[in-house]
Amino acid sequence: MAGACLGALISLAGFGFFLAVSGNPHASAVGVLLIHVVTAIASNAKRAVLGEPLVFSDFALVGAVFQHPQFYLSALKMWQMLVALVALIALAVAISQFFVIDMRPHLVGVAILLSVLALLWIGLRVRPFRDLAQVPALAEDVRQLGLMPTLLLYWHRWRESVDPPAHRGLPVKDSLEGVEEETPSLIVVVQCESFADPVELFGDRDFSLPGLEAARRRAWQSGKLLVNGFGAYTMRTEYGVMFGRSEDELGFRCFDPFLTAIGEASFALPRQLGLERWKSIFVHPHDLRFYRRDKVLPSAGFVELVGADRFPNPEGGGGRYVRDEVVGEKILSLARESKDPALIYAVTMENHGPWNTGLKGGAKRAIAEYNRLVRAGDDMLARLCSGVADLGKPSMLVFFGDHRPSIPDVCLPGEIRHTPYVILKFDGNGSQLTKPRSVKDLTPAQLHHAILSAAKCPSAGLGEAEVD
Repeated sequence: MAGACLGALISLAGFGFFLAVSGNPHASAVGVLLIHVVTAIASNAKRAVLGEPLVFSDFALVGAVFQHPQFYLSALKMWQMLVALVALIALAVAISQFFVIDMRPHLVGVAILLSVLALLWIGLRVRPFRDLAQVPALAEDVRQLGLMPTLLLYWHRWRESVDPPAHRGLPVKDSLEGVEEETPSLIVVVQCESFADPVELFGDRDFSLPGLEAARRRAWQSGKLLVNGFGAYTMRTEYGVMFGRSEDELGFRCFDPFLTAIGEASFALPRQLGLERWKSIFVHPHDLRFYRRDKVLPSAGFVELVGADRFPNPEGGGGRYVRDEVVGEKILSLARESKDPALIYAVTMENHGPWNTGLKGGAKRAIAEYNRLVRAGDDMLARLCSGVADLGKPSMLVFFGDHRPSIPDVCLPGEIRHTPYVILKFDGNGSQLTKPRSVKDLTPAQLHHAILSAAKCPSAGLGEAEVD
């Protein structure tokens, strides 16, 4: 009942807005209906492709839709795009054709809008609305309360969240006394786009990745990375590994933690390792304005951002994005140039979809294309293993997939979402180090703490619990 009342108030606020603009009550009612239709289409399309409905933080990406439409429009079927386009055109026509010159209905619309907004402002702070959606349970809340009420409630809870107290960690150099094993002076972390084990995805041993298999055999630690998203939401995995804050700790910030990451900068890997001793470099061959990386990462302690302008134009390489091979060479070049110690965190792009099953060849062609691209990431892993070893310094290489691919009719969202991760350690002679019982399943936040622990950082340990 509370959800229905909240939904009615939201619709009434929309009616007041359109009435204030058009002055026509009939056009305003149509406008509210069309907004509901477009929102429902977008949410259903997202649920089908990514396994979750629309959430408030998705609206923060509206600007990115216009900057890089291929990321988003490819998720929609043709009929969905046509319906949404027709609805938006109909809305514009209704407002323009039925515009009322008389100012009185416009003022009535303003009065309705302001009154309902005031009711919502008060209502969200008192019962029964105050008791709704206290913790994130997106699918359940949409089912019980409806899409629009859930969007409003989650946004309100997110707005109420506060930054945690600064996290004070001790730098690695304070932990060196009594340590027999060499402490790494180079840490390379590679977040590989849509990297998952094709054997697990498609059930065919012929699709195994030799680089990943070799890395697993020689890993200091490896296992399943229990990522939150499917087919997208790179920033959730990236934030977990980089900042080490779990979804429970984030609360409603978990849907897009980069929106509030500046307020949590003290948790980031560069600051936990120690800014005075470690030089931290971020590498990503794409627009660094995505997820506000250009603002978030300097606050997190990265002193150098290597973006698209530091890579050759991908069009000459036969693909849409910069090849993983090129990113791997850039990582090794930076590692050779950097003075000890250095953290290099890289995010790749080559294996970004879509893998369209609607083309000639259908699912078989999509699987072949995915395997071709994921093998490029696997080749990069193998090259990094040998390249880091050849540097002849105590080093650590961390490699993981950010999420599984969403391939229509082939790889669909479900309960199983994990990707692989490996942690490899090398001594000063380039020999790989291993340890017993090295297979553990971790969340991205737990991988953050595993990195700090493997780097001999005494601030590690929070959230390190093993997942069975």
